[in-house]
Amino acid sequence: MKLIASMLTAFAIGVAAFVGPAAAADKGTIGISMPTKSSARWIADGDNMVKEFQAAGYETDLQYAEDDIPNQLAQIENMVTKGAKVLVVAAIDGTTLKDVLQKANEAGIKVIAYDRLIRDSGNVDYYTTFDNFQVGVLQATSLVKALGVEEGKGPFNIELFGGSPDDNNAFFFYNGAMSVLQPQIDAGKLVVQSGQTGMDKVGTLRWDGAVAQARMDNLLSAYYTDKRVDAVLSPYDGLSIGILSSLKAVGYGTAEQPFPFVSGQDAELPSVKSILADEQYSTIFKDTRELAKVTAKLVDDVLSGKEPEINDTKTYDNGVKVVPSYLLKPVLVDKSNWESILVGSGYYTKEQIEN
Repeated sequence: MKLIASMLTAFAIGVAAFVGPAAAADKGTIGISMPTKSSARWIADGDNMVKEFQAAGYETDLQYAEDDIPNQLAQIENMVTKGAKVLVVAAIDGTTLKDVLQKANEAGIKVIAYDRLIRDSGNVDYYTTFDNFQVGVLQATSLVKALGVEEGKGPFNIELFGGSPDDNNAFFFYNGAMSVLQPQIDAGKLVVQSGQTGMDKVGTLRWDGAVAQARMDNLLSAYYTDKRVDAVLSPYDGLSIGILSSLKAVGYGTAEQPFPFVSGQDAELPSVKSILADEQYSTIFKDTRELAKVTAKLVDDVLSGKEPEINDTKTYDNGVKVVPSYLLKPVLVDKSNWESILVGSGYYTKEQIEN
């Protein structure tokens, strides 16, 4: 009897050892579709979400589409075919996913738009992002304050850059910025010498820094041969670096001809270093670690049958429905507070920034 008992005990232990890991994976797979690895922030987003989802007991399928729309569609379709429980999608072009999301819906798969709103589809269940209108407000406010416009100084010359027209966020950034800048333009305190305003004229497809640099080259040669540009609204750090390269090429960045005030977004390491070097003026810090946490918790709540936490049910109309959203707060970073915000939060080490 002792032998039988021992055998049964060993069998039970073996079954437990076999079942244990399988049970951990029973929560299913989360498909994570990111637009590109060309931006450091998307790499961080992907890594952060994998960490958060795996800590919560999920498998992850993380794919980067390298800014190729057919590639992203194929990757998402593959995730649907393989039976992902939820899709978390940061779209390259938020208007191209309608058909593949219909397939996801038919398969019972929930869809979370991550940081970029997916448009023209009723099959977007939730949206997690930052307060994108406020991002633009902060960018423009940093320029206005740096120039001293509110103190009655001016007029100053400013040029405007927008994000990618196929990214819904770009319009929120631009509109937020113009809510601050337009009254100053109307009052003659800020002058757009090129006359180029509106996303149809200032948008930068795919957030491409080289495209921004080429446009800045054209603006400088066409409108600033005998004038100085005092400020540049740039919605993203990758564009800011390209804009600054263009400015350097025509002599900005000296004691006689200092750089204009140039904004940015995402607190990417090259731009933080640029701020310390008195080149780029400001950036917007969006803690993607927190966005990953919010997204993972929302997904876990949905799959657990709980009501997920939402703090915006009015703003993000994707053309078919208003998508329930969770918005995080963006933070302005410049030379006065970079250390307390970026190092103090553990996002970067001081050595990373200063070396």
